[in-house]
Amino acid sequence: MVGLTVSRLDFGNFMQGLRMSAPKTSMISAALRIDSTRQVLDRLERGGPTKLGRLHINGLLDYYEATPEQRSEALRLWEEIREQDKAARAQGNSKGFWKAYSDQVAPNFEKFLRLEGAAEAVTAFQPVIVPGLLQTPEYRRAIIRIDHPDLSAVDTERLLELTERRQTRLSETGFRLEAFISEAVLRNHPCDPETMLEQLRHLTEIGERENVSIRVIPFSVGPHKGLTIQVFTLLRLPKGASGMVLPPLVYAEGAVGSVFHEHGDEVSQYEQAIDGLRAVALSEEDTRDLVLRAAKEYSA
Repeated sequence: MVGLTVSRLDFGNFMQGLRMSAPKTSMISAALRIDSTRQVLDRLERGGPTKLGRLHINGLLDYYEATPEQRSEALRLWEEIREQDKAARAQGNSKGFWKAYSDQVAPNFEKFLRLEGAAEAVTAFQPVIVPGLLQTPEYRRAIIRIDHPDLSAVDTERLLELTERRQTRLSETGFRLEAFISEAVLRNHPCDPETMLEQLRHLTEIGERENVSIRVIPFSVGPHKGLTIQVFTLLRLPKGASGMVLPPLVYAEGAVGSVFHEHGDEVSQYEQAIDGLRAVALSEEDTRDLVLRAAKEYSA
């Protein structure tokens, strides 16, 4: 549930603020105060589900020397999470749709899926292949074969289903995708020409949606930040019930793993990189023309 995820992030952000403003209070000491662990408290502050209860939350608020107003707000946010969690369990979706595929994705990617499902805006940079939210089923199948050549037919279909479920966000009101892709994405051949033709046509069609912006960075632009930065996705989250703006975060992908960047100075570097990409990328209209020209080459 999007609302539940946002509420947990909001509550975690609020509690982290109280801890950091409390005198001489570390995450370890706070966790020990409630007979818990640093890992559990870190999960709570990052918006993840925990088994902590109201007694633990009150213990933390005591330790942080929260004012009556801060305590009231924290407990209000906590009750909101509990109510939404109850509603989610009643509907049978409290674990999120991605849990059914957890054995098929890397541990960090589960967190990414949870945050992607809650984000109101996503900015993605992909210099090699089409971003996942824009991939056609057959194109995705080809990518899966490259990464997992021995994967069973059943598990391949499950990964295709996961991608399809992620892509439903593109039809949701209030969600926006901004995608920057290198011209190399149009020229690389991870699949047969027919599949590439279908994929490029899909890009031109989905790029017509008001909430989707696709812009190509052509080979001809010369030096730009996209040449040195790795694949990344920046996620912007909606404002929480507390009124606090949840900070954006970045999911960066590497050859053998991925990492989240959540500190302001780290995220700022990616925001500057996005500004640089916007400055050199083709307009949406020129991008569409270039993609259509590339599509014609695959249909020849």
